[in-house]
Order: sequence, then structure tokens, then C-alpha cells
Amino acid sequence: MLEAPTERRSDPRALRYIVDHLPPGTTIKRQLLIVNRTDQARRVDVYPAAATLEGAAFRFGEGRAENELTSWVTLDERSVQLEPWAEARVRATITVPPTASRGERYGVVWASTASTPRAGGEITQVHRVGVRMYLDIGPGGEPASDFSIGEVLPARSPEGEPSMTVQVTNTGGRAIDLTGAVTLADGPAGSRAGPFPVGQGVTLAPGASGQVVARFPAALPNGPWKAEVNLESGLVKRSITAQITFPDPGQVGKRGSVVSRIFSGWTVAAAVAGLLLIVGLAMLARRSRRSRRSGRPPAGRPRERVPAGR
Repeated sequence: MLEAPTERRSDPRALRYIVDHLPPGTTIKRQLLIVNRTDQARRVDVYPAAATLEGAAFRFGEGRAENELTSWVTLDERSVQLEPWAEARVRATITVPPTASRGERYGVVWASTASTPRAGGEITQVHRVGVRMYLDIGPGGEPASDFSIGEVLPARSPEGEPSMTVQVTNTGGRAIDLTGAVTLADGPAGSRAGPFPVGQGVTLAPGASGQVVARFPAALPNGPWKAEVNLESGLVKRSITAQITFPDPGQVGKRGSVVSRIFSGWTVAAAVAGLLLIVGLAMLARRSRRSRRSGRPPAGRPRERVPAGR
């Protein structure tokens, strides 16, 4: 991806994928860079194909499978010839029909190349890489993105590898791609470990739930530990801290008890603003009570003058 909407340039997802909210009748253009990272000349085919969200994952359609979104996509080049280590730019134009219904669509713009069969061989390998498309269609503003972190469950494999499964629910109106890490603290003798990345590849549709998994070294003690879970999707970040203890090999431990949920981003700003408002109202009410008791008007308010002769 070489382009992103101006209002999304701080969003990591918009720098990797085509992510946008578009009213019906809108046209957008995105420029893609294709690079030949081999020492052989390559013919690269470029085309859109269908995708879906199933089983907490972004699923690619078979071959050049089509859907509604792919019919909206045109490319200024359908194939490019690249010399070794050369690159080319391709522009994708997405035109949303005026009659398009509300909802989010998914697809991929693929760059695909086939390898030359070896001498005497009949098998041709096809290699392709792509840029995902997440397009939400509808009038008005974009649905908010959000998610919540649920229970955490520690376990150990029969080989002794500890892991922790984290339940996540998409509570917003856009699909989310989850990344993040887990840090362990306050372990035996005050030990600390991590951060350990969570496995990637978990994509949740609005309203869907799924799990991310973090894996740890086999030598890690059972604990107890204080696990800090930090997850994000684009600009949305959520964190919790839970108390966990890993079980013996081949067993699943008890659910971790959540110690705290950490505010982040706009949530913190809203909480601080709300707290300041409450404090301000309390101070105003206290000042008003004092004024009534003393018979004086509140500070900053002029005393009413009574005309003479009354």
C-alpha cells in the first residue's frame, strides 16, 4: 500500500490494507507497489478476488472467486512484467454504486506469479501476495470500532509448554484484526517475563467472539503471576490485568481473575473530563451552601443593590 486516506494515516491497518467507510456513489483510488524480490524476470498478474470472515479469520476465496466488492474494483494494469529486483505501481479504483446497500464488504487485491516447472516436471507453483479490503458502505458517519477482553485461561501442553487463551468480543461496527502481547509480573520471587506476542491471524466481524493465544517458554514457573494483556486493532487499544497460575503438563488451569481493566485512548479522556465535571459541580454546590449560610452572595457574583427608601 502506497496510499491511505488522510484521516487514517495514523491507523496502522489503513497503511497495510484498504480500509474505509464510503457512502453509496463514492469512488476512491489506491496505489499499490509490486516488487520482484527474485533474481529472475517475472510476469505478475494483478486482480481482485473475494474474501469472507469466518471462524474468527479472514478467509480468501478460491482462485479468482468473485463477490459484490470485486465487481466494484478496476485496475489500471492487469499484469506487469518485472525484471529481477524491479518494481511497478498499480492503481486500484473502487466505485461504489449509488444503489449499494449498507454493510461491510471484504476482498483482496492479489499479485500472482507462477514459477517455471523444473526440467521433466509437470507441477507449476503459484505464488501470490495481496492487500486486503475492508469497505464499510452506508450514509452518514462510520460505525465505531471497539472490542472487549473477556476471560483468560492458562494451560500447559503435554510437552510442558505454557500458554494463555484470551477471549475477545467485537463490540463495534467494523471488523477488527487483533495483535498484541502479554507481560507476566509479580511471579515467584518477584520475577517478570515478557512481553510475549499473541498469535496473529484473528479477525472478528462485528458482534463476533474469538480467542487469541499467547505462548511462553517451557521453563516458566507455574506462578502465581499477574498477567497484563494488551491488545489492539488499528487505533483501538484495550488492556486487562489478571491473576493466573499455570497448571501441570497436559492440564488446563483455572480461569484468571481479572484484577483491573485499563482505560486507553479516548476512553481516558472521557473519564478524566467526567471526573473534572463532577469535581467542579461539587465545588460549586459547596460554595453555594456556604453563601446561603453567611447571607453573602457567591464569590464572583455582584450583590444586588436595594434602592433607598425600601
